[in-house]
Amino acid sequence: MEALPFRATLTGAPYETLGRLPVAVVLDCVRSVYNVGAFFRTGDAAGIERLYLTGYTGYPPHRGIAKTALGAEATLPWERRDHAVPLAAELCERGWEIAVIETSVCAVDLYDWRPVFPVCLIFGNEVDGVDPCLAETADVHVRVPMLGRKQSLNVAVAGGVVLFELLRKYRASTVYDPSTGT
Repeated sequence: MEALPFRATLTGAPYETLGRLPVAVVLDCVRSVYNVGAFFRTGDAAGIERLYLTGYTGYPPHRGIAKTALGAEATLPWERRDHAVPLAAELCERGWEIAVIETSVCAVDLYDWRPVFPVCLIFGNEVDGVDPCLAETADVHVRVPMLGRKQSLNVAVAGGVVLFELLRKYRASTVYDPSTGT
């Protein structure tokens, strides 16, 4: 049986002492505030470092975000930025792998991808996907494998799939220390 992700949570350790998953998420031009709220909640559950909201993506305080985030907008570190391209360049310069989550022809399967932590995941608009100018900045394009005919997932659902697969991969890496949960 696999160990729990953060042993410290079993002992009631203070939230602030728990390690964070070295992952950031950029939501660029995500139109639904309910999807934004779902990312806050899922990002908090996965323990990501930061959520960036760019373009016309909604941001707190907003009733729709609060409704789906259930308080996670107060516990997950987040930032509002006007443009995602300079943010991606900044994170790349600081050593982050930039991964666009998209169904592009050059995308690798999520389960075959070997991320280099820290990783920044970029999710785009629910209809149009990731802006091509932003997609060009990425180190890798990653797709969630799908067997259905639609080949489409809600952006927040895709985010949950990708974040928890990254949590699994991080825990399996040599970087993760199961004794401390970091």
